[in-house]
Amino acid sequence: MDVIVANRFALQARLLNLDISEGMVRRTSSRFCFGVEHGDYNNLELFGVGTDRFIWIAYKPNTSGRIRIYSENMPEEGVVDFSLADATMANPLASGWARFPKGAVSVLKREGYQIQTGMDAIVFGNIPGGGMSRSASLSLNLIESILELNGYRDVPGMDIVNLAQMVEVDYIGSPCGKLDQVMIYFAKAGMGTYFNPVNEHIEHFEFGGDIDRYRVVCMDTGTKRAGLEVSTYKVRRQQCDAMNAYLRAQLGRSLPELFQDERHYREAEQMLLSEMPDCVPLLRYLYAAQSRIHSTIAAWKQGDFAQVGANFRADGLGLRDEYQISGPELETMCDLARTVPGVLGERMLGGGDKGASGALVEQDAVEPLKQTIDRAYPRAYPQFRHEIHVCSLVDGVCVRPLADILS
Repeated sequence: MDVIVANRFALQARLLNLDISEGMVRRTSSRFCFGVEHGDYNNLELFGVGTDRFIWIAYKPNTSGRIRIYSENMPEEGVVDFSLADATMANPLASGWARFPKGAVSVLKREGYQIQTGMDAIVFGNIPGGGMSRSASLSLNLIESILELNGYRDVPGMDIVNLAQMVEVDYIGSPCGKLDQVMIYFAKAGMGTYFNPVNEHIEHFEFGGDIDRYRVVCMDTGTKRAGLEVSTYKVRRQQCDAMNAYLRAQLGRSLPELFQDERHYREAEQMLLSEMPDCVPLLRYLYAAQSRIHSTIAAWKQGDFAQVGANFRADGLGLRDEYQISGPELETMCDLARTVPGVLGERMLGGGDKGASGALVEQDAVEPLKQTIDRAYPRAYPQFRHEIHVCSLVDGVCVRPLADILS
């Protein structure tokens, strides 16, 4: 795939008069979270993997002081061309996908990086929209590429994560946490990534069995999810922020601290029942999901993919019934997947409402799952064009010279 993309890049660059010859290609992955989905902005522990749907950027420095960048996914927007001097946080320069390169430059300048070298670049991605963190992958790729061209080659990984999050939160206006960025940037092939937001601890765990016996499947519903800034995600984020602030003020403990002792959790639950009843189901989901995370990690290390899948399924039911952030198309995908023997677990992915659901599947069940969805999903939603992505576990970031790929 890298060779195919690189050849397309070379051809497109000649047509657009962009100079990427002898440049580099940075590839950033998608991600698949096993738990706790929506735990990052609640400071709960996370576990997930990098998956082989990617954003590729071929890039080369220029001396014009400008970013000249073209997206093969958004050809109608043409070459996005702007001066580094014009990119500021106080003056957003565009709507559409162009917000991301402009946001990356603006954030870097605000954070004190001297960004004086521009670039010619071409972007292509095959990450499904809504659920596998396409925007986080793009933001990470842009931040790293621009930093590299400006001489910043040893920026700590968590700083890269924070900068990419700032692009989405501060420039785009999406109230995301760090789950997506962490699970992509730190992903290692065939391994699971654990992240504790409280102390920013990262750890990798090998799967204890034969990972090739199983597959991670993304079931794209064909629906277009609005940005997180205008979705149920934003509502849940606001509710959780208010709940967290209230419980800390009343009990002097954060959610991770409350969840360490069931007595403290029950005290918080009773307090919310009288003061913030709408938040009680959210608290119950988060407590149960956090309780499952260590079971998921233990099962992963033991090679017990069936238990990982069972926990994934339980998480999905909680997201549907208590957190109430799923959607009808997402749940139709889950309902169909649940009927297929060898599907070990399924749930909605990402921010919710629309987009994609995911499944953890035995290898022999992949084709029956595809056939079931291809037969039944169009009957329920003939207006949507669905896609099935069968994924492997990969490194989150890979950088290679364009010439090496083409040779």
